[in-house]
Amino acid sequence: MRPQIGAYEGQYFPSSIHPPMFTPNLDALASKSLLLKRAYVQQALCSPSRTSLLTGRRPDTTHVTDLVHYFRRVGGNFTTIPEYFKMNGYESVGMGKIFHPGYLASDNDDPISWTMPYFHGTRNFESKANSWKAISDDLLKNKPLIDKQIADHALSTLQKLAPAAKSGQKPFFVAVGFHKPHLPFVFPESFLQHYPISEIRLPNNEYAPINMPKAAWFDYTGLRSYHDISALNATGAINSTLPRDVVLDLRRAYYSALSWTDSLVGLVVNELSKLGLENDTIVSFFGDHGWQLGEHSEWCKQTNFELATHAPMMVHIPGLTDKGIVTEQLTEFVDLFPTLAEAAGLDLLPLCPDHSASIGLCREGMSLIPLVQNPNATWKNASFSQYPRVINGTSIMGYTIRTDRYRYTEWVKFIGAPTYKPQWNVSFGVELYDHQKDPDENFNGAFDPSYVQTVKQLSYLLHAGWRIALPSSEKS
Repeated sequence: MRPQIGAYEGQYFPSSIHPPMFTPNLDALASKSLLLKRAYVQQALCSPSRTSLLTGRRPDTTHVTDLVHYFRRVGGNFTTIPEYFKMNGYESVGMGKIFHPGYLASDNDDPISWTMPYFHGTRNFESKANSWKAISDDLLKNKPLIDKQIADHALSTLQKLAPAAKSGQKPFFVAVGFHKPHLPFVFPESFLQHYPISEIRLPNNEYAPINMPKAAWFDYTGLRSYHDISALNATGAINSTLPRDVVLDLRRAYYSALSWTDSLVGLVVNELSKLGLENDTIVSFFGDHGWQLGEHSEWCKQTNFELATHAPMMVHIPGLTDKGIVTEQLTEFVDLFPTLAEAAGLDLLPLCPDHSASIGLCREGMSLIPLVQNPNATWKNASFSQYPRVINGTSIMGYTIRTDRYRYTEWVKFIGAPTYKPQWNVSFGVELYDHQKDPDENFNGAFDPSYVQTVKQLSYLLHAGWRIALPSSEKS
């Protein structure tokens, strides 16, 4: 999910070419939350991002950079967010997509994290035939979409857990993972009304960034795997575009799917109020990464561009954020674990040492509670993300940092197991985007003479790693 909801409109998500987003429930939640305008994922892919957020550790620690490795097998026996609440006496319940599903990625949803059976639901009206589909609302009455099944399960779960929680007998941690707006964009037909086709616009930058290294590009195989897109003979090559009407339809379908999810978030949050739990329940919301909708002629995630790494995140803490707090400080998804622990009054997580494979509980992010107290507090001066590639049989890693003004990326050779280290001197490309002058990242200025000192400074910061970006209070 892109941070393309009403609450994010403004400098950090320009809305000039997008229709007004219909996200009343997320906007309402944002109005009583700490809204993180500049939150970045540690890798723009489902399993690595979720693993990083749920363990509070970065991909170079979890060793999860794809969809087929499980952190407990390749990284360490790390405590997860739901597991930590379980260890502290909470009922821990998961449903939908929280961990990336399946045996390979999560041993089927990381069973140790939960106290109750996991719920998935059934995919209805979804197939590889169509990249998007609007389903008649009448058909959905007896055969609901998977995310509606998940929402209904969330409501029944909260109803079961409420009595023990309200009496103080058993607090709960409930994780509700909606699938949309993931491909295929399948949603109730009625949501199209919010986005008339006449209001849908093409991206204003349907070309790859000037001077972009090839390593930065992804050929959006996920979208091209759908039969309606493969029938177009789309290659995914740099600067190749899909037909205009296809782009407009996909963008409209994405917006509609996002609004569909917004409605389901509303059902769950409103149920807390109905059960009298709204004043005692912390609510966090996030998308696992961003998404490209034809900008740069790029689709899906799987890049280090701003649109792929920038994602929505907000945290509602009753009594602390009720009037709404907005921060524009650079934050990261690894920050959520220590935030929820502190907000709930649990023992604070220690900062991880350089080598933490044998340490079950620690963090590589920062609690966001200081930003609740002061949204302009001294904070980290960069966020860090990464993405792997294989070029001509050589494994490489694109490491990227986002500072207040710049995005800087180096694509370098990467040595995998058991070393897991970049070779900074073996380069496959460098990128620099000046967001003050070029917010859409259309010009790579890494080799522009006017940026020589900037590149030198950012390269030092990137190589030094995330610890150097922490404020002094975190380093002591």
